[in-house]
Amino acid sequence: MKSMTGYACKEFSNEKIKISVEIKSYNSRFLDLYVHLPSWLSPLEARIRGYISGKFARGKVDLTVRVKEENAPVSIKINENAAFAYKNVISELAKGLGINEEPSLALILRSEGVLEVENERDAERYWPLIEPVLSDAAEQADAERIREGKHTEEDILSHVVILEESARIISSHIPELEASIKENLRLRFAEFFGDKIDDSRILAETAVLLMKHGISEELSRISSHLSDFRLEITNNASPGKKLDFLSQEINREINTIGSKTPIIEVSRSVVEMKNALENIREQLRNVE
Repeated sequence: MKSMTGYACKEFSNEKIKISVEIKSYNSRFLDLYVHLPSWLSPLEARIRGYISGKFARGKVDLTVRVKEENAPVSIKINENAAFAYKNVISELAKGLGINEEPSLALILRSEGVLEVENERDAERYWPLIEPVLSDAAEQADAERIREGKHTEEDILSHVVILEESARIISSHIPELEASIKENLRLRFAEFFGDKIDDSRILAETAVLLMKHGISEELSRISSHLSDFRLEITNNASPGKKLDFLSQEINREINTIGSKTPIIEVSRSVVEMKNALENIREQLRNVE
């Protein structure tokens, strides 16, 4: 079991270049991947997305790649149209204000869009340097998610034990529930028929009411769901969605049991089960 929360930051540097990869992951229903790169590395984005998608099944993942390079090749171009436009506008403004002064070259060069700087770097040439840093960061984030997931798994299983124990307590009261149904029927028959009670009729009516108010089937389904719950935790590397579905099914059965029986001890166990299940569902929001 893995948590969807993780963090990693790895770096590589030598005398010419420094590369860092930072990964932050949070809980989310689906995989939401956000990749932040220098614009000149955009040709590598699809490759990076494919790599990370193979490492994360669910969650919001923010990945940032930073590159600092000494003496990086660049080309600088002058946008003459922008330069002349700035000069003409500033000159007209000066004339209108009665100032006999031409705009300086420094002022024009500082104006937005006059100098166009382009990186002359081939993104593919940097992939062999970025890939191992990306791999190390992904492994570090994965290790943290596994470590956090282990604590989450232990907490979830402690509440599964509460569900199983509460189900056993409820099951032990089934004979009491059946006896209560049968006794209530006998009293009703006695009110209407006095001593002329037909035991076979009572048994038939009891069977009908047990089908309506009995809880054996619900307990059986809860037991099956909890067994599946443990199997998913053991065998599925990303069990979050399946466990959430099983939790919904267990909740449905618990509510049905609560509505069917008035026995106080059963009601108390139902409350215990609801509390334990709510804690499980809260934890599952951060399970991959």
